[in-house]
Amino acid sequence: MIQIDLTSRVPIYEQICTNIIRLASAGVLKPGDKLSPVRSLASELGINPNTVAKAYRLLESEGYIISNVGRGSYVSDKLTKDCAEKAMAIDDFKQSTQRANLLSVDKSVLIKIVDDIYNGGGIDD
Repeated sequence: MIQIDLTSRVPIYEQICTNIIRLASAGVLKPGDKLSPVRSLASELGINPNTVAKAYRLLESEGYIISNVGRGSYVSDKLTKDCAEKAMAIDDFKQSTQRANLLSVDKSVLIKIVDDIYNGGGIDD
């Protein structure tokens, strides 16, 4: 269900968060669904349980999951399809912006692109 790329520059905990949000967007995970326990998911993915716990804490702090000690973590109703798609778009935008920054793309160029798109222009303008 959740897949990670150990060769990616994206931290594993972020990949887990993105995967859970994408699964909710696709309707695979629905509000109230129980997520795999931290240790089970860590074992399945071959990673440290602290990494999964960090992802779950982040998702919980953003309101995407609800965790109860001793009972597990559950998908909240915040992860509806519309909300999940917006969260994915924001995540994609952040990653693209970070890549552009690493490649020394000037901030003003990025701002102009965003302004043009929001004002009805296209990417090719």
